[in-house]
Amino acid sequence: MIRIAIPNKGRLHNPTVDLLKEAGLPVLEGGTRKLFAKTNDPGITILFARASDIPEYVQNGAADVGVTGLDLIDETGARVEMLLDMDFGRTNLVLAVPEDSQYNTPQSLEGKKIATEFPNITSRYFKNLNINVTIIKVSGACELTPHVGIADAIVDISSSGTTLATNHLKMIDKVFTSSVYLIANKKTSENNPKIEQISTSIESVLRAKGKRYLMMNVPESCLEAVKQVLPGLAGPTVMKVEASHSILAVHAVIDADLIFSTVNKLKAVGAKDILVVPIERLMP
Repeated sequence: MIRIAIPNKGRLHNPTVDLLKEAGLPVLEGGTRKLFAKTNDPGITILFARASDIPEYVQNGAADVGVTGLDLIDETGARVEMLLDMDFGRTNLVLAVPEDSQYNTPQSLEGKKIATEFPNITSRYFKNLNINVTIIKVSGACELTPHVGIADAIVDISSSGTTLATNHLKMIDKVFTSSVYLIANKKTSENNPKIEQISTSIESVLRAKGKRYLMMNVPESCLEAVKQVLPGLAGPTVMKVEASHSILAVHAVIDADLIFSTVNKLKAVGAKDILVVPIERLMP
Protein backbone atom coordinates (compact mmCIF):
# COMPACT_ATOMS: atom_id res chain seq x y z
CA MET A 1 0.00 0.00 0.00
CA ILE A 2 1.35 3.42 -1.03
CA ARG A 3 0.30 6.41 1.06
CA ILE A 4 0.33 9.90 -0.48
CA ALA A 5 0.33 12.84 1.95
CA ILE A 6 -1.37 15.96 0.60
CA PRO A 7 -2.23 19.32 2.22
CA ASN A 8 -5.47 19.06 4.19
CA LYS A 9 -6.42 22.70 3.56
CA GLY A 10 -5.08 26.02 2.37
CA ARG A 11 -4.03 27.26 -1.06
CA LEU A 12 -2.35 23.97 -2.02
CA HIS A 13 -5.24 21.63 -1.22
CA ASN A 14 -7.62 22.11 -4.15
CA PRO A 15 -4.94 22.31 -6.89
CA THR A 16 -3.39 19.09 -5.55
CA VAL A 17 -6.72 17.24 -5.50
CA ASP A 18 -7.51 18.49 -9.01
CA LEU A 19 -4.13 17.40 -10.37
CA LEU A 20 -4.43 13.93 -8.84
CA LYS A 21 -7.84 13.60 -10.48
CA GLU A 22 -6.41 14.59 -13.88
CA ALA A 23 -3.64 12.05 -13.36
CA GLY A 24 -6.21 9.29 -12.84
CA LEU A 25 -6.08 9.19 -9.03
CA PRO A 26 -9.25 10.94 -7.85
CA VAL A 27 -9.58 11.38 -4.10
CA LEU A 28 -12.69 9.43 -3.08
CA GLU A 29 -14.83 10.52 -0.16
CA GLY A 30 -12.17 12.91 1.03
CA GLY A 31 -12.60 16.07 3.06
CA THR A 32 -10.65 18.47 5.22
CA ARG A 33 -12.01 16.80 8.38
CA LYS A 34 -10.84 13.33 7.39
CA LEU A 35 -7.41 11.86 7.98
CA PHE A 36 -7.46 9.28 5.18
CA ALA A 37 -9.22 8.83 1.85
CA LYS A 38 -9.24 6.17 -0.83
CA THR A 39 -8.38 6.53 -4.50
CA ASN A 40 -9.63 4.43 -7.39
CA ASP A 41 -6.44 2.38 -7.06
CA PRO A 42 -6.78 -0.07 -4.13
CA GLY A 43 -3.02 0.10 -3.64
CA ILE A 44 -2.92 3.88 -3.11
CA THR A 45 -4.44 5.87 -0.24
CA ILE A 46 -4.41 9.56 0.64
CA LEU A 47 -3.24 11.00 3.97
CA PHE A 48 -4.43 14.53 4.75
CA ALA A 49 -1.85 16.53 6.70
CA ARG A 50 -0.63 20.06 7.28
CA ALA A 51 1.61 21.10 4.40
CA SER A 52 4.35 21.99 6.90
CA ASP A 53 4.29 18.46 8.37
CA ILE A 54 4.45 16.59 5.06
CA PRO A 55 8.24 16.76 4.51
CA GLU A 56 8.91 15.03 7.85
CA TYR A 57 6.04 12.55 7.35
CA VAL A 58 7.65 11.46 4.09
CA GLN A 59 11.17 11.43 5.54
CA ASN A 60 10.06 9.27 8.48
CA GLY A 61 7.94 6.89 6.40
CA ALA A 62 4.52 7.89 7.73
CA ALA A 63 3.82 8.61 4.05
CA ASP A 64 5.58 7.14 1.03
CA VAL A 65 4.89 10.11 -1.24
CA GLY A 66 3.99 13.71 -0.48
CA VAL A 67 2.92 16.97 -2.07
CA THR A 68 4.18 20.15 -0.44
CA GLY A 69 6.06 23.40 -1.00
CA LEU A 70 9.78 23.57 -1.65
CA ASP A 71 10.01 26.27 1.03
CA LEU A 72 8.67 23.83 3.64
CA ILE A 73 11.03 21.08 2.49
CA ASP A 74 13.99 23.42 2.73
CA GLU A 75 12.88 24.86 6.08
CA THR A 76 12.58 21.44 7.74
CA GLY A 77 15.73 20.09 6.12
CA ALA A 78 13.90 16.82 5.43
CA ARG A 79 15.91 14.24 3.51
CA VAL A 80 13.49 13.16 0.80
CA GLU A 81 13.59 12.19 -2.86
CA MET A 82 12.61 15.14 -5.06
CA LEU A 83 10.51 13.52 -7.78
CA LEU A 84 8.84 16.34 -9.65
CA ASP A 85 8.20 20.08 -9.72
CA MET A 86 4.40 20.14 -10.01
CA ASP A 87 4.40 23.62 -11.54
CA PHE A 88 1.85 25.34 -9.31
CA GLY A 89 1.84 27.18 -6.01
CA ARG A 90 4.74 29.35 -7.12
CA THR A 91 5.55 31.97 -4.53
CA ASN A 92 8.41 33.92 -2.99
CA LEU A 93 9.68 34.38 0.52
CA VAL A 94 10.45 38.07 0.68
CA LEU A 95 12.23 40.38 3.07
CA ALA A 96 9.90 43.30 3.82
CA VAL A 97 9.86 46.39 6.03
CA PRO A 98 7.27 49.11 6.80
CA GLU A 99 6.66 51.51 3.90
CA ASP A 100 7.92 54.49 5.92
CA SER A 101 10.99 52.64 7.20
CA GLN A 102 14.51 53.90 6.63
CA TYR A 103 15.62 50.34 5.85
CA ASN A 104 16.06 49.88 2.10
CA THR A 105 18.62 47.09 1.81
CA PRO A 106 19.31 43.84 3.71
CA GLN A 107 22.57 45.39 4.95
CA SER A 108 20.66 48.22 6.64
CA LEU A 109 19.09 45.61 8.95
CA GLU A 110 22.39 44.80 10.68
CA GLY A 111 21.62 44.09 14.35
CA LYS A 112 17.86 44.30 13.86
CA LYS A 113 15.01 41.87 14.60
CA ILE A 114 13.42 39.77 11.85
CA ALA A 115 10.10 37.98 12.37
CA THR A 116 9.31 34.92 10.27
CA GLU A 117 7.65 31.52 10.10
CA PHE A 118 10.79 30.30 8.31
CA PRO A 119 13.66 30.79 10.79
CA ASN A 120 16.04 28.31 9.14
CA ILE A 121 15.74 29.75 5.62
CA THR A 122 15.94 33.27 7.04
CA SER A 123 18.99 32.48 9.15
CA ARG A 124 20.84 30.99 6.17
CA TYR A 125 19.92 33.98 4.02
CA PHE A 126 21.40 36.54 6.43
CA LYS A 127 24.38 34.32 7.20
CA ASN A 128 25.22 34.13 3.48
CA LEU A 129 25.14 37.93 3.37
CA ASN A 130 27.27 38.14 6.53
CA ILE A 131 24.60 40.22 8.27
CA ASN A 132 23.95 39.74 11.99
CA VAL A 133 20.26 39.80 12.95
CA THR A 134 17.99 38.36 15.63
CA ILE A 135 15.46 35.87 14.24
CA ILE A 136 12.05 35.84 15.95
CA LYS A 137 9.92 32.82 15.07
CA VAL A 138 6.20 33.50 14.77
CA SER A 139 3.38 31.14 13.84
CA GLY A 140 1.04 33.58 12.11
CA ALA A 141 0.19 37.20 11.35
CA CYS A 142 3.84 37.84 10.58
CA GLU A 143 3.03 41.01 8.65
CA LEU A 144 1.75 42.69 11.82
CA THR A 145 4.95 42.32 13.85
CA PRO A 146 6.77 45.46 12.60
CA HIS A 147 3.74 47.59 13.42
CA VAL A 148 3.51 46.41 17.04
CA GLY A 149 7.21 46.67 17.84
CA ILE A 150 8.01 42.95 17.81
CA ALA A 151 10.32 43.14 14.80
CA ASP A 152 11.96 45.62 12.43
CA ALA A 153 11.35 43.49 9.32
CA ILE A 154 9.75 40.23 8.24
CA VAL A 155 10.49 37.32 5.94
CA ASP A 156 7.16 36.02 4.70
CA ILE A 157 5.38 34.43 1.74
CA SER A 158 4.26 36.82 -0.97
CA SER A 159 2.58 35.66 -4.18
CA SER A 160 1.27 38.92 -5.60
CA GLY A 161 2.38 41.61 -3.15
CA THR A 162 -1.21 42.43 -2.23
CA THR A 163 -0.86 41.38 1.41
CA LEU A 164 2.30 43.46 1.79
CA ALA A 165 0.61 46.53 0.35
CA THR A 166 -2.49 46.03 2.51
CA ASN A 167 -0.28 45.97 5.60
CA HIS A 168 1.82 48.96 4.47
CA LEU A 169 4.96 46.91 3.89
CA LYS A 170 7.50 47.07 1.07
CA MET A 171 9.74 44.31 -0.24
CA ILE A 172 13.45 45.00 -0.20
CA ASP A 173 14.70 41.60 -1.34
CA LYS A 174 13.66 38.10 -2.43
CA VAL A 175 14.88 35.46 -0.01
CA PHE A 176 13.63 32.20 -1.53
CA THR A 177 11.56 31.09 -4.54
CA SER A 178 9.24 28.14 -4.04
CA SER A 179 6.80 25.91 -5.90
CA VAL A 180 5.02 22.67 -5.09
CA TYR A 181 6.95 19.40 -5.37
CA LEU A 182 6.13 15.72 -5.45
CA ILE A 183 8.48 14.03 -2.99
CA ALA A 184 9.05 10.47 -1.83
CA ASN A 185 10.66 8.57 1.01
CA LYS A 186 14.21 7.74 -0.07
CA LYS A 187 14.01 4.04 0.88
CA THR A 188 10.48 3.43 -0.37
CA SER A 189 11.11 5.08 -3.73
CA GLU A 190 14.01 2.81 -4.67
CA ASN A 191 12.89 0.60 -7.58
CA ASN A 192 9.23 0.98 -6.59
CA PRO A 193 7.07 0.70 -9.74
CA LYS A 194 3.96 2.09 -8.05
CA ILE A 195 5.71 5.32 -7.03
CA GLU A 196 7.18 5.61 -10.52
CA GLN A 197 3.67 5.22 -11.97
CA ILE A 198 2.35 8.00 -9.73
CA SER A 199 5.16 10.34 -10.74
CA THR A 200 4.85 9.51 -14.45
CA SER A 201 1.06 9.98 -14.44
CA ILE A 202 1.32 13.41 -12.81
CA GLU A 203 4.19 14.44 -15.09
CA SER A 204 2.17 13.45 -18.17
CA VAL A 205 -0.64 15.80 -17.11
CA LEU A 206 1.80 18.65 -16.44
CA ARG A 207 3.51 18.14 -19.82
CA ALA A 208 0.13 18.32 -21.58
CA LYS A 209 -0.88 21.64 -20.01
CA GLY A 210 -0.52 24.45 -22.50
CA LYS A 211 -0.16 22.04 -25.44
CA ARG A 212 -2.50 21.32 -28.35
CA TYR A 213 -2.61 18.51 -30.90
CA LEU A 214 -2.89 19.68 -34.51
CA MET A 215 -4.21 17.43 -37.30
CA MET A 216 -4.53 18.52 -40.92
CA ASN A 217 -4.61 17.36 -44.50
CA VAL A 218 -1.74 18.62 -46.64
CA PRO A 219 -1.18 18.30 -50.39
CA GLU A 220 2.09 16.45 -50.93
CA SER A 221 3.47 19.42 -52.85
CA CYS A 222 2.99 21.64 -49.76
CA LEU A 223 4.58 19.32 -47.19
CA GLU A 224 7.96 21.04 -46.94
CA ALA A 225 6.33 24.45 -46.50
CA VAL A 226 4.09 23.04 -43.73
CA LYS A 227 7.10 21.53 -41.97
CA GLN A 228 8.74 24.95 -41.91
CA VAL A 229 5.68 26.40 -40.14
CA LEU A 230 5.15 23.70 -37.51
CA PRO A 231 7.10 24.21 -34.24
CA GLY A 232 6.37 20.66 -33.03
CA LEU A 233 8.06 18.88 -30.13
CA ALA A 234 9.98 16.52 -32.41
CA GLY A 235 8.74 17.42 -35.87
CA PRO A 236 5.37 16.52 -37.37
CA THR A 237 4.09 12.99 -37.98
CA VAL A 238 3.29 12.47 -41.67
CA MET A 239 1.00 9.70 -42.96
CA LYS A 240 -0.54 8.76 -46.29
CA VAL A 241 -4.29 9.31 -46.59
CA GLU A 242 -5.88 6.04 -47.67
CA ALA A 243 -8.29 7.57 -50.20
CA SER A 244 -5.79 9.85 -51.90
CA HIS A 245 -2.35 9.56 -53.46
CA SER A 246 -1.59 13.27 -53.28
CA ILE A 247 -2.91 14.20 -49.80
CA LEU A 248 -0.98 13.57 -46.57
CA ALA A 249 -2.20 13.59 -42.97
CA VAL A 250 0.09 15.69 -40.79
CA HIS A 251 -0.06 15.66 -36.97
CA ALA A 252 1.94 17.76 -34.50
CA VAL A 253 1.98 18.94 -30.87
CA ILE A 254 2.49 22.66 -30.36
CA ASP A 255 2.18 25.27 -27.61
CA ALA A 256 -1.38 26.53 -27.13
CA ASP A 257 -0.33 30.17 -27.31
CA LEU A 258 1.03 29.58 -30.84
CA ILE A 259 -2.25 28.19 -32.20
CA PHE A 260 -3.63 31.45 -33.61
CA SER A 261 -0.57 32.41 -35.63
CA THR A 262 0.34 28.84 -36.61
CA VAL A 263 -3.09 27.93 -38.00
CA ASN A 264 -3.16 31.03 -40.18
CA LYS A 265 0.33 30.30 -41.49
CA LEU A 266 -0.61 26.67 -42.19
CA LYS A 267 -3.65 27.73 -44.19
CA ALA A 268 -1.52 30.17 -46.15
CA VAL A 269 0.89 27.42 -47.26
CA GLY A 270 -1.84 24.97 -48.29
CA ALA A 271 -2.91 22.98 -45.21
CA LYS A 272 -6.62 22.05 -45.11
CA ASP A 273 -9.16 20.54 -42.70
CA ILE A 274 -7.15 21.71 -39.70
CA LEU A 275 -8.29 20.24 -36.38
CA VAL A 276 -7.09 21.51 -32.98
CA VAL A 277 -7.50 19.06 -30.09
CA PRO A 278 -6.73 19.53 -26.35
CA ILE A 279 -4.32 17.02 -24.80
CA GLU A 280 -5.08 15.34 -21.47
CA ARG A 281 -1.71 13.66 -21.06
CA LEU A 282 1.68 13.74 -22.72
CA MET A 283 3.83 10.86 -21.57
CA PRO A 284 7.54 11.61 -21.01
